[in-house]
Amino acid sequence: MGSFLAGVRRLYLSAYNWAVFVGWFQVFYLALKTLKESGHERVYYAVERPLLLAQSAAVLEILHGLLGLVRSPVSATLPQIASRLYVTWGILWSFPETRTHFLVSSLVISWSITEIIRYSFFGMKEAIGASSSWHLWLRYSTFLILYPTGISSEVGLIYIALPYIKASEKYCIRMPNKWNFSFDYFYAAILVLGIYVPGSPHLYTYMLGQRKKALSKAKKA
Repeated sequence: MGSFLAGVRRLYLSAYNWAVFVGWFQVFYLALKTLKESGHERVYYAVERPLLLAQSAAVLEILHGLLGLVRSPVSATLPQIASRLYVTWGILWSFPETRTHFLVSSLVISWSITEIIRYSFFGMKEAIGASSSWHLWLRYSTFLILYPTGISSEVGLIYIALPYIKASEKYCIRMPNKWNFSFDYFYAAILVLGIYVPGSPHLYTYMLGQRKKALSKAKKA
């Protein structure tokens, strides 16, 4: 029974990783194609559907961690997924005024390259139980550049959206109301920007530690 469940787990995770890999590869291809043919102003509109699907699918990774299907701690996975979902849905999807900025291009390219490598790496491990040394190196090295460019793009787009958030009052809850509760999405966005300040270095340091551990282990093997 145990071996059967282990086989089902591997089959499911392999299918999940390769499905999301295809989504991110589509985002990457469409972003580059649109940049070349139409310019950065049209990138979001070209990648919107696969971007929303691929990024939203990452929610399952939290469930994977909670169920013990993967070893990655939820405490490390949750902040990264939450921030990306916020930018994807809470900024780009919610405020169309941000979609033509050049930071959208740097964002989706940074995200897509990172995720193409990551999902293909884990898809390979689940499918055949191993990955090549160059794949391992890419998995734990490309973030050195792509993480700063991705984070900078995320922060930049949230900042750019602030005046549109304030003017529209979208997602705001004003008093008086039956819940006796108020919420201002503008100040929530500022709070999110503030969280990036300590959160980004902490996550980057964690990833550096993971890189050292993974490459050292591979070298010894």
